Amino acid sequence: MAKKIILNSIAFLLALTTWSQLPVSGGGEDPVSWSHSVEQVTDSTYVLHFRADIETDWHLYSQHTAEGGALPIEFEFEGVGKTYELVGPVTESETHTAYNEIFEVVETFFKESAHFTQEIVVSDADLSAVRVNAYYQVCKEVCIPGEHQFVFSLDGSQTQVETGAGEPSHPELSGSLKLDLKNVATLQAAGSQGAAGGENPLWALFGLGFLGGLIALLTPCVFPMIPLTVSFFTKQSANRSRGVANAVFYGSCIVLIYFLLSLPFHLFDSVDSQILNSIATNIWLNLVFFLVFVVFAFSFFGYYELTLPASWANRADAASGRIGGAVGIFLMALTLAIVSFSCTGPILGGLLGSTALAEGDVATNLTLGMLGFGLALALPFALFALFPSWLSRLPQSGGWMETVKVVLGFLELGLALKFLSNADLVGHWGILKREVFLALWILLAIGLGGYLLGWFRFGKSRPRTRVGLGRGLGAFLSLVFAAYLGYGLVSGSPLKLLSGFPPPDFYTLKESPTDCPLGLDCYKEFDAGLEQARQTGKPILLDFTGWACVNCRKMEEQVWSNPEVFRLLDEEYILISLYVDDREELPESEQFVFRFDSGRTKRIRTVGDRWSAFQTANFGAVSQPYYVQLSPDLHILNPAIQNTDTRTYRDWLVSGLRAQEQVAGAP
Repeated sequence: MAKKIILNSIAFLLALTTWSQLPVSGGGEDPVSWSHSVEQVTDSTYVLHFRADIETDWHLYSQHTAEGGALPIEFEFEGVGKTYELVGPVTESETHTAYNEIFEVVETFFKESAHFTQEIVVSDADLSAVRVNAYYQVCKEVCIPGEHQFVFSLDGSQTQVETGAGEPSHPELSGSLKLDLKNVATLQAAGSQGAAGGENPLWALFGLGFLGGLIALLTPCVFPMIPLTVSFFTKQSANRSRGVANAVFYGSCIVLIYFLLSLPFHLFDSVDSQILNSIATNIWLNLVFFLVFVVFAFSFFGYYELTLPASWANRADAASGRIGGAVGIFLMALTLAIVSFSCTGPILGGLLGSTALAEGDVATNLTLGMLGFGLALALPFALFALFPSWLSRLPQSGGWMETVKVVLGFLELGLALKFLSNADLVGHWGILKREVFLALWILLAIGLGGYLLGWFRFGKSRPRTRVGLGRGLGAFLSLVFAAYLGYGLVSGSPLKLLSGFPPPDFYTLKESPTDCPLGLDCYKEFDAGLEQARQTGKPILLDFTGWACVNCRKMEEQVWSNPEVFRLLDEEYILISLYVDDREELPESEQFVFRFDSGRTKRIRTVGDRWSAFQTANFGAVSQPYYVQLSPDLHILNPAIQNTDTRTYRDWLVSGLRAQEQVAGAP
């Protein structure tokens, strides 16, 4: 049940963060249309009516649907207990039920339409309106959350007025997000030509998955299976060529299985191409990932074992023996994937975490990583079938495989801290400042080195009386890494080899003159930066960034730190850094609903909501880092640029200054 709740929570949070960040071109209309009315029964008693019209094949879930499945609808009555009281619970119209095989519960839901009513008794004679917020989930092939605000006018003058998620509010605030940009064609041309820059990480992610697969081969769950499986195919087949063909097909099935594991993530991708990228900016998802990786790490340390249900492996194994042929071989490969989960699961979790932090479409990244992982696992089965004499050269299984698992446990803890750091940065908790983060990584590196040198052991493993070459080399590299981190901690120098992973240099325990990258002067409010640009005549560098944006940190620490680039940013530009993942809540008077040109609306509750909508509405972009050059009178000076190299970025800044001179000199 706990596993089910965690998985369901992750799915919901993924949908929630993405629904609030759908791009302008992404559609994303709510499948539920709402209407409401109010019925006066006595001078002080009213009945509030809510009606939902649901698109075909979509399901809206009842208040009373089973726990562990889709999320139930909830109504929040503002001001209840102060100016009015509720009479009984919210009642609802006829529902349907069906068994959900994924969550293994019977769900209760509405199809096509739903009607809710709530009776209230008013205690304040001056009360003119009642506001109610509805929070719900609606599902078809995928599930997406929704919210709606109703305003019930008790004097009858505005019984059909609705604001909130469906209608724009505060026109003056909404209008302030839209700029009167000039020379927009330059920006649009850049987008069509892919001027964002940056390197393609696809091969790197495939290589990362392949490396993970090679590491998994060395674990005690997989390594002993190689000679056993290859011998089975070569000895049980009618001839050697058939045995080789079966072993190669077996390896191909392993690749296919891990490829298929990545396909569910493309279901999210069908709603929004950036859906999984929202992992990096959601506090609760980062905390979930932190806890999951800690659990993975201690399983590698040998304190417990994470396994899939034994019945799965038994059924797959029995079916493979009973069916035979190609299907039987596929089921044998599936059995290997299931029984080796206690070793491969944490590595696959690390792969998911790495793709979530990488640039680009996460579902595609994960598929490439999974293909690389499956290929690395499959290669030995095919190669040893082709060259069976190599089997005699394989090292014997032994304690070295436990060492591999413990090393992976330390790496999992390091990655867990990265996700905790993401949550800390976005939430502004101040728990993992840069110095604290580096100190914890130093302790992990020293701990790993100490383990490899035999200073201590985990679980039931035997104490080491001597240190071999491999362990000695690993310990040396761990301690060198600890020294490198220590140098960065003491000196405050940028750690360019790790750019993007530790918190930014301005997120520090020390007194800092600014909270901007590299000590630069920057503005975090667009209007204040624009006013400064108009007073000085300098062009604006608009920096759309994020607290948990790895590539933003890389650009700041590797590109902005270049002396010439730093000088240009410091002396020639007005830097405006807008954090699109900032979860600081805006004052209630500054919260509003923004309508995009497409007609889609977005509720602006936080600082990040405002700058996210600002980026999308004016520049049609949703990714970070994203850099735009503007003149003080809002001319776009250059094509926008994203993650790129130092030379390209420096030339881009210089080109922007020339464009600013031309704009300033134009009649």
